[in-house]
Amino acid sequence: MNIKSKNVDHLPKCYSIFPLIPIYQIFSMAQSSHFLVLSRMLAIICCFSTFQALQIKSTPDQDIGFNAIDTCWRKHGDWATNRQALADCAKGYGAGAQGGKNGATYVVTDPSDDPINPKKGTLRYGAIQREPLWIVFQGDMNLKLKDVEIFVNSYKTIDGRGARVEIGNGPCLRINDVEHVIVHGINFRKCLRGIPGLVRIDPDHLLNTSSNGVPDGDGIRILSSSHVWIDHCHFSNCADGLLDISHKSTAVTVSNNYFTQHDKAMLLGHSDKFPQDNKMYVTLVLNHFASGLTQRIPRVRYGYVHVANNKYDEWGMYAIGGSSCPTILSQANYYRAKNDSDAKQVTRRISNDPGRKNWSWNSKDDVFLNGAYFVSSGNVWTPNYSASQAFELAPGGSVPILTLHAGPLQL
Repeated sequence: MNIKSKNVDHLPKCYSIFPLIPIYQIFSMAQSSHFLVLSRMLAIICCFSTFQALQIKSTPDQDIGFNAIDTCWRKHGDWATNRQALADCAKGYGAGAQGGKNGATYVVTDPSDDPINPKKGTLRYGAIQREPLWIVFQGDMNLKLKDVEIFVNSYKTIDGRGARVEIGNGPCLRINDVEHVIVHGINFRKCLRGIPGLVRIDPDHLLNTSSNGVPDGDGIRILSSSHVWIDHCHFSNCADGLLDISHKSTAVTVSNNYFTQHDKAMLLGHSDKFPQDNKMYVTLVLNHFASGLTQRIPRVRYGYVHVANNKYDEWGMYAIGGSSCPTILSQANYYRAKNDSDAKQVTRRISNDPGRKNWSWNSKDDVFLNGAYFVSSGNVWTPNYSASQAFELAPGGSVPILTLHAGPLQL
């Protein structure tokens, strides 16, 4: 079924002052009425009230102007003295990612890097330790890694809150065969391909990347890992993908991130010849996929992906694509197409398989603007969230408000 563009106005509707009158009609009335000033004042008050009401509701105290994930750790105003509260705040399939919860705080004080013998105080040194660690930064830092990505070990949080932290102009992060990792508030720009060679992956082991996959220039590469949460990061201009998830990785949430200026943004699933990715479950929620992206937002193979409450601006070719029978639910997203007749469709099935017409790809409560449309097929899949993973979606029209602060926060 082809869901055509809806003639929907993206402005919220307001009922608190003028019953059953949308806000845009209030402004129209104001322009033609002799009550010009009063009407406009009432409309502004109404719009402010509507803004307060639009915040996504998944907790009873969701009333302070943040989305549900951010409210969880910002509601008390003391996040800097209780950083580890963040670990209880993920939604979707990555909920339950513990990161370095209950571990010691490790402070990055040195922006230098040595892939074989990292110094204490560097990010690489903290990331490869075996014990749970909550990694924070002494201050603003630009990190240019040498030759090989950082291999993040299990039970780690890399927390950039309170500083401006950028990793780029070299290899970036790999989350490889581990579990319970949180990455929050980091800028990934111009991540580059690395050089084959030795890299320390824990205090006692070196790995030769010549036989284990040369760094390919992703911002973050997640392989064979589970319980991973990527939140409030910035991704742009990397050599390969911005964020790739593959090789049987599962239980991943990608939320509140800002993606821009890239061709192939996000790959979920290794290849069409790797059916083991059919156990991959990923949630993409509250991200801003800004203009400057061309395709793979994401591209999915085999797995199950819930795309919810994200803002999509003017993709170059398509937004959501896939092959090898992935299962996709697009729900309450905000899609604005560019002024190009060849780039109106949200979806692209990258396959000659006749069965692609029956793949479970469906749109529910999405908002489509400027001719955007989603081609649905197959039965509608409902994410099998547990009570701790589940979240209540906001209307698609409120997504521009809820994603205003996507990317690293200024705290």
